[in-house]
Amino acid sequence: MADSTLSLLLKGYAWLPARRRRSGGAPVRTRLLGRRAIALHGPAAARFFYDGDRVHRHAALPQPVIDTLFGQGAVHTLDGAEHRVRKAMFMRLLTDPVRVRALAEEVSAAWERAAAGWAGRPRVVLFDEAAVLLTRAVHAWAGVPLSEAESERTARDLVAMVDGFATPGPRHFRARRARRRQEVRVARLIGRERAAAGAGPDDGAAKGESPFRVVALHREADGTPLDPRTAAVEVLNVLRPTVAVSWFVAFAAHALHRHPEHRAPLAADEPGYSHRFAQEVRRFYPFAPFVGGLAAERLEWLGRPIAPGTLVLLDLYGQNHDPDFWPRPYTFDPARFAEGPTRRDELVPQGGGDPWTGHRCPGEDITLTVLATVSVLLARLSYRTVEQDLRIPLHRIPTAPRSGFVLADVR
Repeated sequence: MADSTLSLLLKGYAWLPARRRRSGGAPVRTRLLGRRAIALHGPAAARFFYDGDRVHRHAALPQPVIDTLFGQGAVHTLDGAEHRVRKAMFMRLLTDPVRVRALAEEVSAAWERAAAGWAGRPRVVLFDEAAVLLTRAVHAWAGVPLSEAESERTARDLVAMVDGFATPGPRHFRARRARRRQEVRVARLIGRERAAAGAGPDDGAAKGESPFRVVALHREADGTPLDPRTAAVEVLNVLRPTVAVSWFVAFAAHALHRHPEHRAPLAADEPGYSHRFAQEVRRFYPFAPFVGGLAAERLEWLGRPIAPGTLVLLDLYGQNHDPDFWPRPYTFDPARFAEGPTRRDELVPQGGGDPWTGHRCPGEDITLTVLATVSVLLARLSYRTVEQDLRIPLHRIPTAPRSGFVLADVR
């Protein structure tokens, strides 16, 4: 069986959907990085994939992804009791409606301050500006010290960690350097926080404590505190995904440019409209191509055996554009979400499963709320769209409009 790693690097988001079409919809068998792999598709496959007893994450993620995107010892690499205890900490922090609203308010305030400065400049690149304002907002919300002088460099580093995880070459090495800098910075802050706490790490989960303090004082399943570097990794796993919403912000601007009829209802903040718009941005535009785990034992899917140690992939981008689940999947249409939540594991831009018990991203509420908030603010912003390269290359992971979306004459 030929190895598909090079084909994946060349074709990006289009690789797995193309392979699935050639297989007639059957699970795709291949090799990636020399390892046997099988790719699954659909809501039932998501439920199968997120059964932690059958599909494990430990040792599933390639080392280059851990060294850039997630960090060594991150919750994404754990299974069993270790994962449940660490994940519960993130769930308490990232799904509490009060905390989520507070972050949206920080983002809104940061946007207003930034937009006031854009008005004095001939042009701004929205992606870059969004990264900086989201960096400032999430640090303030999380209680992580950040000086004004550090904010732009920190934003560049957090973006680099995401931008370089899925590619060899310069982008990847920039991501590694960025992670090292930020882990050192945050570990130093963790040490100061623990020294200020006096008694040392405890569960840190008291209501109202900052996310930074909660992570700094967290204890593992065996009662031990996180070492400072791992604590820094997990703080970055709060900060980095929030800054990654910059990709969706650029996509939201792209959607408003292509479909200006959505601007008025967004600007008026019609009930539920920003939520529907944000969900459609997450469905329509490419973000994560797939997620992966390892078969913990001999498994079977649709009558096909899966040997222990096989890399199991769950198709995300392909499922979000599957006409069996999404009529006219390549039409941007927020109205498809007008009837309320989708069926479980149907919309999977950030994965599927139960976030409390599995590996589903705990920050989806934050992503959706922040994106909906920014979409309203963007629709209310007066600007001119200049001639620029708005193509979104599917061979690049992660991708975005090539120009970053340039705004001119902001008022």
